Amino acid sequence: MSAHIINELGVIQISDNVISKAISDVAMQSYGVVGLVSASATDSLLTLLGKDNITKGVVLNIKNNKMTIDLHVILEYGVKISVVTENLIDAIKFHVEEHTGIEVEKVNIIVRDIRLQNQEEI
Repeated sequence: MSAHIINELGVIQISDNVISKAISDVAMQSYGVVGLVSASATDSLLTLLGKDNITKGVVLNIKNNKMTIDLHVILEYGVKISVVTENLIDAIKFHVEEHTGIEVEKVNIIVRDIRLQNQEEI
């Protein structure tokens, strides 16, 4: 599924992968976010996603040109979760709406783990 913008000049299609990449870039630049994890990972396999597949931590649902975003993150130990997630929601909503023109109806942040910034996986 992709986003469609229709104007007097024609139709613009924006791939889900492009939107997911933009969202993951915003998330990784946000204070308190250690990384993203795959949305399909089981609780025992919370592996930080590398640059090549970081978009697997983002799930998009676009209906009637309105978008719902699910973002699966690992936060840094010691941060106030509510503040970090609220800032992340605001940043993602602003960035997506500003650059694509598509209304973001909801951003769901799923905190899958808390880790030290330099903590290795066990």
